[in-house]
Amino acid sequence: MATLRLEVVTPARTVIASEAESITVPGVEGRLGFLAGHAPIVAGLTVGIVEYGPVHGEKQRMAITGGFVEVADDKVSVLADTAELADEIDVARAMAAKERAARRLRERAANIDRARAEAAFLRAVNRLKTAGAE
Repeated sequence: MATLRLEVVTPARTVIASEAESITVPGVEGRLGFLAGHAPIVAGLTVGIVEYGPVHGEKQRMAITGGFVEVADDKVSVLADTAELADEIDVARAMAAKERAARRLRERAANIDRARAEAAFLRAVNRLKTAGAE
């Protein structure tokens, strides 16, 4: 099967530069999937899981927290705010972040930034799903 070049870059690092037969990303308006020969596109991304592969016979996953994707000439470029490969995720840390955010949301205190707590909760759940812990 024909392949695409996948590059995932954050402000801090290049997370991956690899070949893949298929790639799916969490678009703002729903999941987007790409195969070789895909038409050029630029789209916004949201918190979610990027799946690509197969690499060594298996689909790979990474958690991202938003950004943009550009597809052109069989190359998929993901410019993400943050990105972590599944095996890089510290599950205990993600669980603690999820619990902390859930506690803030339950408290309903006047000084809690609800939107920030909800975003932290979604990021933590996404990281856990990516790592296969949720």
